Amino acid sequence: MTESVFPQLEALLPHVQKPIQYVGGELNSTVKPWESCDVRWALMYPDAYEVGLPNQGVMILYEVLNEREGVLAERTYSVWPDLEELMREHKVPQFTVDSHRPVSAFDVFGLSFSTELGYTNMLTALDLAGIPLEARNRTVDHPIVLAGGHAAFNPEPIAEFIDCAVIGDGEQAVLDMTEIIRTWKAEGRPGGREEVLLRLAKTGNVYVPGFYDVEYLPDGRIGRVVPNRSGVPWRVSKHTVMDLDEWPYPKQPLVPLAETVHERMSVEIFRGCTRGCRFCQAGMITRPVRERSITGIGEMVEKGLKATGFEEVGLLSLSSADHTEIADIAKGLADRYSDDKVGLSLPSTRVDAFNVDLANELTRNGRRSGLTFAPEGGSERMRKVINKMVSEEDLIRTVATAYGNGWRQVKLYFMCGLPTETDEDVLQIGDMAVNVIAKGREVSGQNDIRCTVSIGGFVPKPHTPFQWAPQLSAEETDARLGKLRDKIRGDKKYGRSIGFRYHDGKPGIVEGLLSRGDRRIGDVIRAVYEDGGRFDGWREHFSYDRWMQAAEKTLPAYGVDVAWYTTRERTYEEVLPWDHLDSGLDKDWLWEDWQDALDETEVDDCRWTPCFDCGVCPQMQTEIQIGPTGKKLLPLSVVK
Repeated sequence: MTESVFPQLEALLPHVQKPIQYVGGELNSTVKPWESCDVRWALMYPDAYEVGLPNQGVMILYEVLNEREGVLAERTYSVWPDLEELMREHKVPQFTVDSHRPVSAFDVFGLSFSTELGYTNMLTALDLAGIPLEARNRTVDHPIVLAGGHAAFNPEPIAEFIDCAVIGDGEQAVLDMTEIIRTWKAEGRPGGREEVLLRLAKTGNVYVPGFYDVEYLPDGRIGRVVPNRSGVPWRVSKHTVMDLDEWPYPKQPLVPLAETVHERMSVEIFRGCTRGCRFCQAGMITRPVRERSITGIGEMVEKGLKATGFEEVGLLSLSSADHTEIADIAKGLADRYSDDKVGLSLPSTRVDAFNVDLANELTRNGRRSGLTFAPEGGSERMRKVINKMVSEEDLIRTVATAYGNGWRQVKLYFMCGLPTETDEDVLQIGDMAVNVIAKGREVSGQNDIRCTVSIGGFVPKPHTPFQWAPQLSAEETDARLGKLRDKIRGDKKYGRSIGFRYHDGKPGIVEGLLSRGDRRIGDVIRAVYEDGGRFDGWREHFSYDRWMQAAEKTLPAYGVDVAWYTTRERTYEEVLPWDHLDSGLDKDWLWEDWQDALDETEVDDCRWTPCFDCGVCPQMQTEIQIGPTGKKLLPLSVVK
């Protein structure tokens, strides 16, 4: 069945919140004729429309696929529980927002996970679509369920629910997969589902969990992971797109119908980061650094603004102020759009990369909002452990410059629960905030200076030097943050000027269980889903008790528990669940960096220093691509 389910859906929409998120028809969305295409993709960001629509990854793949002759891609998002209930009652399946076709009618159902907390939403979507939850129960007529995104670098917890995973950049990967599927379909789908998955696996770039067996040791650790088909590689490699100027996507960014989390047009100015922050999975798995040229950025901004009408441009990357030509980019764009009042934004600024000229260019045409900096560690010692090379003097000097130039608000982001951290390290966050306010009052002569301290719990991630580290328990995290809160509130002189936001330790433990979990965690995810778990990334829907009860019900059969996955330190010899997925990073290099962390030894950024042999460039046959190009972003000439 490929007809639209909109007639049945429309009758339900008056009874749900925000019906507009389900109707589709956004500016720049694409609907291609079904019959004229031979490979069809349904792409999902497994969260609500307002979070999923602005997601760059899905938007890029949507456009890359739809540009191809004979290929179509449509989007689907998680439906809120109110609509889910009605869909079940009226037998309306999971649908795409573009043409409201059932997800089960597509060849590939691709999900992009930037966080592990979307796993229960995937199960909801599979069930609503009428696709069996377990991959082994699917037939040749069901879509291939594919996982991608940062969380797919360890897809083991969802191994039984997905047919395959792609790690790394998706642009070329989805096109390569499309051709394999197209050929298989043209031949009459020989060998069924097994054959097409085997063809994908043999490329060495698509991971099919069903083609690997996991053997466990008596103590619960993994003994080894072994391919169970001939021709399937022992290790699966990540995809890396080189020369971002050849991939100027999205060219026609989607403009949402309903309010979303980001009301702006975004351009990725470079991919990858080699600052080497030891906690940062995104920086580690996206190496090497690949910059987009200043002229490439200018063209993307120009086309994107014309196509959307947005009034703000976000210059995205993991550390945007590190682009070798960021000053020229910011000035060039501010000059070009000074009459149009188009604002520019950088998601967050490195303390040591901030300068007032850059900040002034970014705010010249838009509003001057607060500045966000991320020291991450409260003490100098902690910043050495995590390799975040920012001194307190750097920070105070930077905020002094900002407050002296008219900014009134600074936000500082930290983490709690980092390896080797003590109460004292965390309490120093309060001292830093006080020093920031004092300096702000001094240089500005004003008392309305604000500093917001925002703290997240640290979760060790795969493919980072901290993948072996023990996680702090929820109780210890809460106790440590409680002491910091009391210290800040007890400060009569400065306490009122310091905002304090923190997440309790409980969601971090669930995220830790999922991020370093293996296939046995699939039982926990399923039990949570069956108990009503949805939208776990949303505070109001998340239930720690539900996760813990599911773990207590399922994990004892394997002789492990939540603490075994979260607060336990790993040894060098242990086989980690993701060791057979190759991010390019050499395991010995990661281990050495973990030892350097314990010794409080800092390591420089390899963009500007000799290579540290992390393994990525030779192994992935890639290289660091940075400017300067020497070009300037000249104003566009007016065509008469």
